[in-house]
Amino acid sequence: MKLASLAVIGLALGLAACSSSADSDAAAAGRGGAGAGGPGGAGGIGTSPLGGLGSGNFRPGSQEELAGSIGDRVLFATDSVQVGADQRPILSRQAEWLNRYRQVQVTIEGHADERGTREYNLALGQRRANAARDLLVADGVASTRIQTISYGKDRPVELGSNQAAWAQNRRAVTVVR
Repeated sequence: MKLASLAVIGLALGLAACSSSADSDAAAAGRGGAGAGGPGGAGGIGTSPLGGLGSGNFRPGSQEELAGSIGDRVLFATDSVQVGADQRPILSRQAEWLNRYRQVQVTIEGHADERGTREYNLALGQRRANAARDLLVADGVASTRIQTISYGKDRPVELGSNQAAWAQNRRAVTVVR
């Protein structure tokens, strides 16, 4: 009886954790109804010229502020390292945010979908991270504040072998260190 009760409690906690994780992942990926990149992202309604900078209850210069107010990721087309025109505004807002918080250093994580070999996807993820870094540097962010790393297909944000999951997994994510 105790084992069954513990199993039910564990299952309930697991489901609760999964549901909140899916909600926060959806919001962070810009699928929370506010457009790509989160609130103030492409297609979203920002409250300031910096796409919502300073809005919300975020600690200034934090990962939460970056993800929640600016958008922390850009998405890529299949086998592409080109930042699309619809994703560039996210990186422009990130650059403005980073130029405002000059003490903040970031790592850009490059990712790929599950298709392709591990080696190919690691190289593709690195080129995606480098492409995002290059645009931030072009917008005035010091290159010494930006590191890049590739996780290839090893850290999917969406599980599934379908176009919707693959589209969310082809990304570069800016992470405050």
